[in-house]
Amino acid sequence: NTLLDYWRKLHREKGYVEVSTPIILSRHLWENSGHWDHYKNNMYTTVIDEEDYAVKPMNCPGGMLVYRSEPRSYKDLPIRMGELGIVHRHEKSGQLHGLMRVRCFTQDDAHIFMTPEQIRDEIKGVAGLIDEIYSLFGFKYHVELSTRPEDSMGSDEDWEMATEGLRGALDDMGLDYIVNEGDGAFYGPKIDFHLEDSIGRTWQCGTIQLDMQMPQRFDLEYTGADGEKHRPIMIHRVAFGSIERFIGILIEHFAGAFPTWLAPVQVKVLPISDKHMDYAQRVYADLEKAGIRAEIDTRAEKIGYKIREAQMQKIPYMLVVGAKEEETGKVSVRSRFAGDEGQKDLAGFIEEIQKEIQEKAIREVKTEE
Repeated sequence: NTLLDYWRKLHREKGYVEVSTPIILSRHLWENSGHWDHYKNNMYTTVIDEEDYAVKPMNCPGGMLVYRSEPRSYKDLPIRMGELGIVHRHEKSGQLHGLMRVRCFTQDDAHIFMTPEQIRDEIKGVAGLIDEIYSLFGFKYHVELSTRPEDSMGSDEDWEMATEGLRGALDDMGLDYIVNEGDGAFYGPKIDFHLEDSIGRTWQCGTIQLDMQMPQRFDLEYTGADGEKHRPIMIHRVAFGSIERFIGILIEHFAGAFPTWLAPVQVKVLPISDKHMDYAQRVYADLEKAGIRAEIDTRAEKIGYKIREAQMQKIPYMLVVGAKEEETGKVSVRSRFAGDEGQKDLAGFIEEIQKEIQEKAIREVKTEE
């Protein structure tokens, strides 16, 4: 949820509106989009009231319906729609791999509808957003430009214009990239962002696909400055890609030692003995009230054991509370980053950790020289 909250906040700031589209859609929509002919083997299909339906393997047709739900003007464009959509793909059992390759996952799709003049700026905007996300987590990545495959639809002119639009945006940004001839989607060329994990493996996550076919097939229009009807250009785009895969990469990248803002438990309260449990409960309550994810270790174990176990769980902060702390209204702070940080006022500690969470800071682990 923390990751999705971050996604939503970032996209609001970038001018996206969040939409939600049905999981099951009728066959004629998938025929319109081309997926029924080009992707059916990877789709789960069913029959309802003697009509064919499919569970969506991607969110595109739903986005087309949202765009088509009302008249559009050139003044409305670009329209940026984001969706955290649950999709299903029939992957072969031998290809499944933990969180990295699954049959049901959440995909952070976005569809951007624009005029031809807006292509480069929108592609650069998306590439900048993806770079902002990956830089936050400290990921290295490389970029690949994939061109027209044999099994494609659309005219040579459309493909040429789309490919040059992507290539031009990458060149404008000064990004190095590899060209993958013939590896684009069936409806358009694409830019892929490949993350490198902690052991050097690469995973495709972010994608930018430029599509002039889908607006044509769904008869999407906008009224131009000349009063005539025009066809919008569309970008399909994911940043995280599969949320599940991205979480898997994060787990391995940080080896479970998440930055404080992402850690499932941010603070563990460790009472030295049962005599200090009431004070520990008050400390815990103040942390929870401040919006900090905290737990309290109520077991009748020695404090050294509790500390070691919290360290094994890679909890960012441990607050040790005993007689001294209760008398002074303070807490003894131990962190994953610097070890013993001494006694602090609880209010001051809460202010510090809230700032760290707000800034999404990644604290370096101090090593002894």
